[in-house]
This record gives sequence, C-alpha cells and structure tokens, in this order.
Amino acid sequence: MSQVSVTSRERGKKRFGNLEKRLGYGFTDYANLERALTHASVRKKSDDTFHYERLEFLGDRVLGLTIADLLHRSFPSADEGELSLRLNALVKGNTLAEIADELRLHEFIRTGGDLKELTGKRMQSVRADVLEALIASIYLDGGLEAASGFIHRFWSDRLHVEHAARRDSKTELQEWAHANRLGTPKYKEKDRSGPDHDPVFTVSVSVQGKQAAIGNGRSKRAAEQEAARALLVREGVWQEEEDVA
Repeated sequence: MSQVSVTSRERGKKRFGNLEKRLGYGFTDYANLERALTHASVRKKSDDTFHYERLEFLGDRVLGLTIADLLHRSFPSADEGELSLRLNALVKGNTLAEIADELRLHEFIRTGGDLKELTGKRMQSVRADVLEALIASIYLDGGLEAASGFIHRFWSDRLHVEHAARRDSKTELQEWAHANRLGTPKYKEKDRSGPDHDPVFTVSVSVQGKQAAIGNGRSKRAAEQEAARALLVREGVWQEEEDVA
C-alpha cells in the first residue's frame, strides 16, 4: 500500500472514527463516505459532482431491497398490501431522518453557506437523503452484506411499530371526506423540480370547505400521499406520530 493511501486512510479514520463507531462499520476507503456527507451546495462549479445525490439514488434501492427481504422473512402470513404499507413506513423520510438524528449525522454533513441549520423539521429531507447516500457508501465499500448488516441494526426494532400496517393516507382521506359529506378529494400538481432521473413533485389536495394541504414526493403518488397525510393531521383525524406517508 502506498504512503499516500496510508495517509488518506489515517486522515479518514481521524475524521470519521466516531461516526464509524456509531455505524458499527469501519471503512476501507473513505472517498464515498465523504461524498455521501457532502451536500450539492458545497460545489464550486455547476459540473462538480462531488456530492451525495448519485449515492442517494443507489442507497434508496439498497435500502428498499433489504427492507423488503426483511419484511418478507419477518411476516410470512402478510399479504402484498400489508407488506407494501410496512415498507413505506420504514423507508419514508421521517423514519430516515429519525435514524440520521440517532446517528447525529448533522455533525458530519458538509454544506454550503445557504444551508447553515441542518437540525429541525425543515431539513429532515436533507438528513434522510444523506442517510440513503451513507447506505450506498457502505454498500460500495463492503458489499450488500455490510450494507444489510447496518440496515438490520437500525431498522429491525422498527419492524413491529403499531401503526406501520395502517392504510395509506389517500384512502383514509377519501373515506373521511365522504363520511363527512365533503365530496371527493381533489389533487392538483403544483410544481415539479429536480433532474429528470430524480424529480420532486409538489401536489395540493383540497376537500369542500377546507383549506388545501401541500405535499412533496419523488413521485406524483408519493406527493399526493404526503398532501393527504398533511390534511388528515391538520384536521385532527391523524396524530403526527401516526404518519405513514
């Protein structure tokens, strides 16, 4: 091993040693870990790709596969509908941000001047995205077994949360609206941003006599689910901790 690579590893171990202890995983190469913890706002040029977005894309798939396998093994009698609801609850942004906070990832994330405050609800999506990128960095460094080991450590206790198999928010909103004679909920796409391969949709939902609610998601359906959830929470039908969007 060259002196340069030894020095690089020593530097990485010094910078990320505490994080590795929290993760329960030690890296061989720290380049992807550093990339996973770097927000796009840091880049100096528009074509600078040293940030977490590509890793986030990969980590999302690794997480989804591992959780799907874990659920398939843990709930042998559950049908596809229940498994899907449980999967959605375990990979949603709130859950990811919660785990990121347990790991105190905000202590290691590098951002530009426009993203000073990473804690709090407003930046949940950033912390969730970084966690997915972190999963990808473990996968690229140690393979699927290492990434799955990390996921099992931090998700297994969440498999049996009481509300995980609850019905989706769009169905709940429609039934509530009909029961209260408020008509059928109306969804409207308000905005679409981000690159074509990873868009972010903004959708509003309204029912008769109620202020519209807004939701964001990486698919139109996910944004609709989030908007429906927001309206249900605002109207007191759901409690915030029952969020399954």
